[in-house]
Amino acid sequence: MRASVGDVLRFTGRTVGTPEHRARVVEVLGTDGAPPYRVMFDDGHEGEVIPGPDCVIEKPGGTHGTAPPPPPAP
Repeated sequence: MRASVGDVLRFTGRTVGTPEHRARVVEVLGTDGAPPYRVMFDDGHEGEVIPGPDCVIEKPGGTHGTAPPPPPAP
């Protein structure tokens, strides 16, 4: 997963009835766009996240991507 400042992370609900939530990337703490990210959530609070498989990156301009699958076992 690679994100840039300004991208939006959309966390989908993993169970029925769990709402999705969004957070805007305000700082990339990893190297070359990799996690962790400092984000600001819709409700205004900030935190650090390492997104899981239930997260989608929304790029400015409407493009998006998901976390890539893990590499094959050696």
